[in-house]
Amino acid sequence: MAAMGKEHKYDDIINLPHHVSTQHPQMSMINRAAQFAPFAALTGHDAAIRETARLTNEKPELDEYEKEVINSKIQILSEHLGENYTVTITYFMPDNRKNGGFYVCVDGVVKKMDKYEHTIILTDGTGIPIDNILEIEIQGD
Repeated sequence: MAAMGKEHKYDDIINLPHHVSTQHPQMSMINRAAQFAPFAALTGHDAAIRETARLTNEKPELDEYEKEVINSKIQILSEHLGENYTVTITYFMPDNRKNGGFYVCVDGVVKKMDKYEHTIILTDGTGIPIDNILEIEIQGD
């Protein structure tokens, strides 16, 4: 197939029939397509991007008045532990992986106050660090 007297590199094989192997079975279309599927060249990169994009809040600093209100409510709860007061406690939960954290609001009944660990334990087993408490609402208060 010479065009204007020039010979091309593959002119001798361009019109030959397509080769079909007698040794190996033909690959299915799905397996052929899978060869061209995208892959994650950087393993864990997507997870790192998602982690970086995840938002956290800074721990708020309470003023003296807010601390006093929380401490007086903790004192009331400690004096009435066996009376099963239902409380709603909002506290700050530090994030284990990055700076900051998030706010958690729980409802429950105070089971005990752990003065050694400085936590409030609810009847469902939730332990709340007293230093992270932002607000306490005592039902009927």
